[in-house]
Amino acid sequence: MSRIALFPGSFDPFTNGHLDVVRRGVALFDQVIISIGNNSSKQRYLPVEQMITLIEQVFQDEPRVSVCSYKGLTADFARETGARYLLRGLRNTTDFEYENTIAQANRHVNPDLETVFLITSPALAAISSTIIREIHRFGGNVDDFVPFQLPAVTREQ
Repeated sequence: MSRIALFPGSFDPFTNGHLDVVRRGVALFDQVIISIGNNSSKQRYLPVEQMITLIEQVFQDEPRVSVCSYKGLTADFARETGARYLLRGLRNTTDFEYENTIAQANRHVNPDLETVFLITSPALAAISSTIIREIHRFGGNVDDFVPFQLPAVTREQ
């Protein structure tokens, strides 16, 4: 039986921190599915389709990594894909508190699902999609934080 892990998130945008988690996850699992969820409480900065294309280009030489989007509960999507593991990165204790609650809820919905936490590499711990969006939105250079070129935006006033 293959060890399939979902790496769910909004990935808006996908960061070098996310890249690090996926690369380390490939060493642990037979397949990693980067799964872009539809969070009804968040409005996206970059379209899902565009993010899928950018992430696929990053992993074009890694056949054990795939990228898709999904709607609904992560625990249900894991069951649909045959994933028995959720892969999550933790930057700090605040992330742990948040992720622990979600892991418990996912386990309640899908008792066969295990959440595996990887501690973020120290050099990447300060990176967050929120900060990257803000820098990018106002015309700042985010090249050090993402594994691809983000599309140009019109600078907001």
